[in-house]
Amino acid sequence: MSTQNFRFTHYDLREQRAGTIIDVTLNAVNNVRLMTAVNFQRFREKLDYKYVGGTAKKSPTRIIIPENGHWFLIVDEEGHGGLAGSSVKVVTPPGRQVKAP
Repeated sequence: MSTQNFRFTHYDLREQRAGTIIDVTLNAVNNVRLMTAVNFQRFREKLDYKYVGGTAKKSPTRIIIPENGHWFLIVDEEGHGGLAGSSVKVVTPPGRQVKAP
């Protein structure tokens, strides 16, 4: 299996509901890409893939989960000077309760 020619960090967000907010904190400009498990596999295999997001020029950056499913968040350096340090926080939308693990 091939890997990308640029460095990236990935976060397995597991199953998330539509409307869940993802706050991404970066220490430099990088790409932030939210994708399904299938698209993450395609990303890793250098195949065409779909994602939500793009270049994050401010921090924190907020992305909203568009539909229920298993999601991954990728922070990558493609087109930028290096891989940013990053952290991710899942924010439960108002009116929803968080299930204990």
